Amino acid sequence: MKKHIKNSALLLCIVSGLIIIINKLISVFSHMTDYLPSGGKYYHWKYGNIYYTKSGKGKPVLLIHDLDPTASSYEWKAVTKKLAENHTVYAIDLLGCGRSEKPNMTYTNYLYVQLMNEFISNVINEKTDVIATGDSLSFVVMACQMEAKYYDHIVGVCPTDLYELAKAPGRRKNMLKFLIELPIIGTFIYNMAVSRNQIIDAFVNNYYYKGHLVPQKLIHTYYQSAHIGDGGGKYLLASIKSYYTNINIVSAIKKINNSICLIGGKEHPYIEDVINDYKEFNPAIEDAYIPNTTCLPQLEAPDKFVKLVNIFLHA
Repeated sequence: MKKHIKNSALLLCIVSGLIIIINKLISVFSHMTDYLPSGGKYYHWKYGNIYYTKSGKGKPVLLIHDLDPTASSYEWKAVTKKLAENHTVYAIDLLGCGRSEKPNMTYTNYLYVQLMNEFISNVINEKTDVIATGDSLSFVVMACQMEAKYYDHIVGVCPTDLYELAKAPGRRKNMLKFLIELPIIGTFIYNMAVSRNQIIDAFVNNYYYKGHLVPQKLIHTYYQSAHIGDGGGKYLLASIKSYYTNINIVSAIKKINNSICLIGGKEHPYIEDVINDYKEFNPAIEDAYIPNTTCLPQLEAPDKFVKLVNIFLHA
């Protein structure tokens, strides 16, 4: 019996050691070549430093990438230059993403509400148009409801289903969060969840309509974004998977008086139903669809995207 326990303990130590080595190798090799944008600045926020870039001149536009540990301001790389012809364009890496800090904490929707309002107040310091993708639109809407004086036009790109956003943490989800946040096995689970193959699969089968045209540099950049910071992105992933970043925004959508436009990828299987749900609660919301795109029209059809955005912002 003692021998069996001893052998089991030895095996556990060996497996743990191997996982530690694998985690370290993934961390090292993931950013041997730097693909993420550089040359930006850091906003020294109370919960961690926030990386951002600023370009152009004119009325400010703040670009917010989708809330995902693989995402970063690189999501906007194909449209930033053109938008900067008529605007001062700010593009940030959200806390837990890209070059921004990735602290060990529970990430909530209200955390990002605070980030939006304080970034606009302390860095931009004037009324701002905001363009946000996916889940990120939720905290932009909530932030606007709290501090409407900071916001003018709001553009949502492929917004998340309102009913998905209303899901709340529960016992099982808290157990999943605990597991992902564990030091060794949690980091390993995270590394598998944001592996290169998983990112390729997401782009080919979900993010892009023409999956065969996904640039390799895009895959490399999303992969680096997920792994820079020694796996710190796992804390954001744990919060997302356990619904801590969710919030029911129906009440805010009903009350908000700002001009809102929702842009969808025409080939997304159910985006029209999602956007129609938003319009049901606020009929003043405008909508537009870009053909031959799904989740990221700003990357897949940047010229059409910029044209639509400029029409809305200058209307």
